[in-house]
Amino acid sequence: MTTSAKSAADLNPTADRLVVRPTEQSEISAGGIFLPDTAKERPQVGEVLAVGPGRILKNGRRLEMELAVGDSVIYSKYAGTEISVDNEDLLVLGSNDVLAKLT
Repeated sequence: MTTSAKSAADLNPTADRLVVRPTEQSEISAGGIFLPDTAKERPQVGEVLAVGPGRILKNGRRLEMELAVGDSVIYSKYAGTEISVDNEDLLVLGSNDVLAKLT
């Protein structure tokens, strides 16, 4: 899906969603073998570019997001919606798709 946003900074996720730039995988394996695009697995690590304000609970209070712009995260393999902004592939994920924050 292509958006009309000019850059990732123009994206403002809603509720408990976030925008992530997937980390590119190496084209050469640990053993020195070149990996074509068809042999690469979908990335599961990325950098958070934008964070929503958090979801609203039944009692009307907002549950703040635990993640911030610049955090590195591990997310579910087939999670999120792929979008293209300014010829860059990004993912919009729900906070429940994030498995861990890398420190």
